[in-house]
Amino acid sequence: MADLFLYVAIFGAVLLALRVLVHRALLRGLAAPRIAHEMTPTDLDLGRAEVAQVEIVGPEGARLFGWVITPGGQPETPCPAVLVMHGWGANAAMMLGLAPPLIAAGYAVMFLDARCHGRSDGARFTSMPRFAEDIAAGLAHLRAQEGIDPVRIALIGHSVGAGAVLLHAARARDVCAVVSLSAFANPRELMERWMAEHHIPFRGIGQYILHHVQRVIGARFDEIAPIHTVTQVSCPVLLVHGLEDTTAPFSDAERLQAAAPDAQLLPVHGDHDLRESLHDHEPEIVGFLNAACHPS
Repeated sequence: MADLFLYVAIFGAVLLALRVLVHRALLRGLAAPRIAHEMTPTDLDLGRAEVAQVEIVGPEGARLFGWVITPGGQPETPCPAVLVMHGWGANAAMMLGLAPPLIAAGYAVMFLDARCHGRSDGARFTSMPRFAEDIAAGLAHLRAQEGIDPVRIALIGHSVGAGAVLLHAARARDVCAVVSLSAFANPRELMERWMAEHHIPFRGIGQYILHHVQRVIGARFDEIAPIHTVTQVSCPVLLVHGLEDTTAPFSDAERLQAAAPDAQLLPVHGDHDLRESLHDHEPEIVGFLNAACHPS
C-alpha cells in the first residue's frame, strides 16, 4: 500500500511538472513580439496640432505609453476624441496614419500602446480582455483632459484591438462610436487556425490548449468573441475589412454584420494590415464618426 501511495505521489508530481512546462511553453509561444516604434507624430504633417507624449497608470499599476494629439487653436467648445488601439504584435506608431484625417476633422486622438507592446510595460501575459482593460485606462485619461468632450469619445481598433474595442463598448457602453478594423469573428477559430498552421493535432493537445488559454485569460472565447460582443454594443459600429484578408477572412466581417444588422460594413481592397488601404476610405470613416459624434 505504501508503494501505491508513493507511485501516486510521483505520478502527481510529474503531471504537475508537465502542466507547468506546458503553461510556460504556451506563454512563450503565444507571446506577442515587441516591435519598436519606427515613427512618431512629429514625422507627420499635422499642421498646428499639439502633440503630448503621455504615460498613464494602467491596470495593476502598469505604465502605458501613448500620444495625445489635439487640434491646434482654441476651440470654442470641447472637441470630440478618438482612442486608437493597435493589433497583436503591433504598436501605437503603426496606427499613426489615422492621425491626419482625424485631426483635420477636429478630433483629438490618443494612440496607445497596450501592455507588452511598444513602449508600455510588460506583463506575464496579455490578451484581448487585457487590451480592453488598457483601453479603459486610456479613456479615463482622455476624459480628464481639458478641452475634450467626455461624452463624445469614439474607439478605433485593429485586429485584436478591434475585438478589444468591441469588448469594451459592450461592457461599458460609454463611447459614441466604434470602428472595427479587420476584426475576427471568434478567437477560438483564430486559435484553431494557428494550431493547424503549426501542425498541432486538435484532438487532445489542441483541445487542452484551448481550455488552458481560456483559463489563463479568465474568459471563455465565446463570451469575448466579437460575434457575441458586437450584438451587445449600443453605439454605432463600422466594420472595415479587407477583401483579401487571409488572417481573418472577409466572411468574418459578414458574419459580424449578420449578427448585428445595424452595424455598417465597409469592404476595402487589402489584406489584414489595412494601413495602405485606408487612405482611400478616410472620408467614409470620418463621415461615420461625424454622424455618431455630432448628433443633430
